[in-house]
Amino acid sequence: MPSSKARTIVVLLFAGIFAVMGGLFVAFPRPSAAFYGNATADPDALFYVRAVGLRDLALSAYLAGLALAGQRRALSILLSATLLIPMGDLFLLIASDSATMVHYALHGISLLCFAVLAWWHRCGGAW
Repeated sequence: MPSSKARTIVVLLFAGIFAVMGGLFVAFPRPSAAFYGNATADPDALFYVRAVGLRDLALSAYLAGLALAGQRRALSILLSATLLIPMGDLFLLIASDSATMVHYALHGISLLCFAVLAWWHRCGGAW
């Protein structure tokens, strides 16, 4: 059975990924918009991309904070609630009608990863 330390490391890796993505979305919104299947230079759209970046930075902080504090139950609840983010992103991609399979795959993989992490933490880390 993986230790509590192993679970913490895995969550911190995900937190790091979302911190990097969030930082890139805030700092470089134009190329980041392509991640959502919408390459645009529209200033209004780029504000939205920055907002998504801030959302991802906040998520990263929540994940890291709860993992480092050893709050397994709270982390499990947060991971379960976080499933709404990739589901919402997928619905937005469908509505935009501008995404490719790569965009769907990226957000689908994110959904799957958060679902597995939530389940893993809910089960106490046992596979």
